[in-house]
Amino acid sequence: MNLLRTLSILLFAVGILITDSFNNRAAAQSKNDSLIQFSGVLLTRDSLDAVPFATVMIKGSNRGTISDYYGYFSFVAEKGDTIEFAYVGFKEAYFVIPDSLDRKNYSLIQMMDVDTVILQEAVIYPWPTKEQFRQAFLDLRLPEDDKQIAMRNLERAELKERMENMEASGSESFKIANQMRANQLYYAGQLPPNNLLNPIAWAKFIKAWKDGTFKKKKKGRY
Repeated sequence: MNLLRTLSILLFAVGILITDSFNNRAAAQSKNDSLIQFSGVLLTRDSLDAVPFATVMIKGSNRGTISDYYGYFSFVAEKGDTIEFAYVGFKEAYFVIPDSLDRKNYSLIQMMDVDTVILQEAVIYPWPTKEQFRQAFLDLRLPEDDKQIAMRNLERAELKERMENMEASGSESFKIANQMRANQLYYAGQLPPNNLLNPIAWAKFIKAWKDGTFKKKKKGRY
C-alpha cells in the first residue's frame, strides 16, 4: 500500500516536471521568435545631417543603445516594442516596431526635429549682494539741473579770470630773467631788433586790441 502510494507521488512529480519543461521550451521558442535585430540611422529633418551619440531606448525598460558618430545604431529588441529616440536640442521621437514581422531584422531611418526652447530673460546686475547694491545706490550721482550747471560754468569762468591775472611765480620769474639775459648776450655788440618796425608784432597788437585783451587786464588790476 505504501509502495503504491510512493509510486503514484513519483509519477505525479515526473509529470509536472515534463509539463513545465515543455511549457518553458515553448515560451523560450515564442520569445526567440519575437526577438529581432533593430537597426537604423538618425538624421536631422531640415538638413539630413547625422545625429551622433543620441539615446535609443526601449520605452519602459533600461535596454537600448547609443548612436555612433554617423548616427547609426543597432541592438536586439522585440516585436511591438516602443523605441524612444532622444537627443539634446531635438524633440523626442517614438517608433513602434510592428508585431507582424516575419523576419529577424528591421531597419529604420528616423528623422529628428529641432526643438526651439525660449528661455526666460535673465537680468545680470553688477552687485553680488544686497548690501553692495544699497551702497552703490547711495553713491549714485543724479543728473545735475540747469542751475547747478550754470553755477559750475561761472566757477570755471572765475577761475580762468583769476589765472590770467595771477602774477608769475618764482620759477616763472627765474625763467623770464634767464631768457632776457640770453637775449642780451645774443645781441651783444649789435643793434637789437626793433619791434616798432616788425609787422608781425603790429598784427598781434591790433588783434589783441580788437579782442579786448588790454581791457580785461586793466579790469583785473582794479
